[in-house]
Amino acid sequence: MDALDSLIQQAQEEIRAAGSSSTLTQIEVKYLGSKGSLQAALRQIGTLPKEERAAYGARVNSAKQTLTALLAQRGEELARIEIEERLRAEVIDVTMPAGRPSIAGRRHPLTATMARLKQTLIGMGFEFVEGPELEDYAYNFDALNYPEDHPAFDEQMTFYVDDTRLLRTQTTSLQGRVMERRKPPFRIATTGRCFRYEAVDATHHHTFHQVDVFMVDEGISMANLKGTLRQFASEMFGGEVQVRFRPDFFPFVEPGVDYSIFWQGRWLELGGAGLIHPNILERYGIDSERYSGFAFGLGVERIHMVRYGVEDLRLYLENDLRFLRQF
Repeated sequence: MDALDSLIQQAQEEIRAAGSSSTLTQIEVKYLGSKGSLQAALRQIGTLPKEERAAYGARVNSAKQTLTALLAQRGEELARIEIEERLRAEVIDVTMPAGRPSIAGRRHPLTATMARLKQTLIGMGFEFVEGPELEDYAYNFDALNYPEDHPAFDEQMTFYVDDTRLLRTQTTSLQGRVMERRKPPFRIATTGRCFRYEAVDATHHHTFHQVDVFMVDEGISMANLKGTLRQFASEMFGGEVQVRFRPDFFPFVEPGVDYSIFWQGRWLELGGAGLIHPNILERYGIDSERYSGFAFGLGVERIHMVRYGVEDLRLYLENDLRFLRQF
């Protein structure tokens, strides 16, 4: 057996032993490529005697044909094997127990309620403005017409950071910040967290959320307020909603009312409202003889509680998935 026969035998053994298509491709390049072993053997013809060259060239060409056929055959075998292996790997065993279902995320009910609030109020022409949670006493009380030692302070026991700053007790504190920078007409709404030093129970919490709405323009009256609240309630609760006003006191409005809606056969109080007190307008250089305005506010939790019949305010901040997954 000469060198050419040994080369062909070695190539055949490697082809038969190839375990993958990629290995087979490497073998093909090794023996049949332009720089492969058989091409190198073919270049040896020039070194042989003339009478041996033709026979040697024929042997090399025959070896090429043999190896090409063997490569094709082994390639088909490996392709079938690889397909079978892939099918076995991808097969689904229907007798296996089901895996854990993926849990889809969802918005917190308060987040969803605030999004609905914004959509409704923006649609009614109100601009949303953000206010700070750490508020100055001047904006939280003084700018809202709270006299010193007024009994209304008793309802807003709160968290003071120092003598002049506190965690806001109401989003109404934004009024002063807006009025000192803008001139009428304007329509403003805001939402956010508020804080009060409360004994926590089913209807009270130290942390809660409010939406506050106010506008100032010429000729604004209680009729505008009632019409706005009726439209707001209709959008938030659906259908034609009756709105009822009853006299109430808030330092920053005059006259002041609490407003209720007729919902599922009974009257439910939602929040406080009224015409912005002339003292507040005059404080910021707004002529109260020419301009007037209204303001109303309510708890975001209250809206959701009314719509879905939730009876305990504490549930919104306890992160109990049994409660949150209901919405």
